[in-house]
Amino acid sequence: MKLNLGCGKKTRAGYVNVDIVPCNGVNVLVDLNHTPFPFKEDTFDEVICDHVLAHLHSFHKTIMEIVRITKQGGRVHVYASYFPSTKWFGDPDHKIPFGWRTFDGYTKIVGKPKFYEKWKLEHATNYGAGFPFIVEKRWFVFSNFRIIKWIGHIINLFPAIYDAFFCHWLPANEVCFVLRVDKERLDVGPIEL
Repeated sequence: MKLNLGCGKKTRAGYVNVDIVPCNGVNVLVDLNHTPFPFKEDTFDEVICDHVLAHLHSFHKTIMEIVRITKQGGRVHVYASYFPSTKWFGDPDHKIPFGWRTFDGYTKIVGKPKFYEKWKLEHATNYGAGFPFIVEKRWFVFSNFRIIKWIGHIINLFPAIYDAFFCHWLPANEVCFVLRVDKERLDVGPIEL
């Protein structure tokens, strides 16, 4: 099964479409600020969170609930407005800023730790929940305007450097993640794939 969490009007065929507003195509009405969600453990193979997580009160509770209802090996797709962009600060309902490293406190280290990952080995900031995700892919969307869309290709060549040094000068619109759920081993790693 597939879940489209906080879908609003962007419902998807073949998905359980969930939102707090009874839009056309919404299958289940849920206030995502209240857990547990009305689904059994290990129900979904795929969860899509398209510009919803930044609007919720507790990132941690929501993420752990998504882990609970997603099957081992399932994929979680997250799309969010990037915190320095006008898409993020222009919406007064945004509560949680999203950046390149938003999920670092919840993802395993794969291979040799990079210099900015070494803090995870001793300073996890996830309330002792373990590390239930492996990052399969993450990228920035700079713009959907064709004339400047090419900038996104450049910033995605060196995303950590862009995020650390240049994001306030030339902010991307979105940051996107594909996360694989790994509940079997919750330590930070490092692991080999």
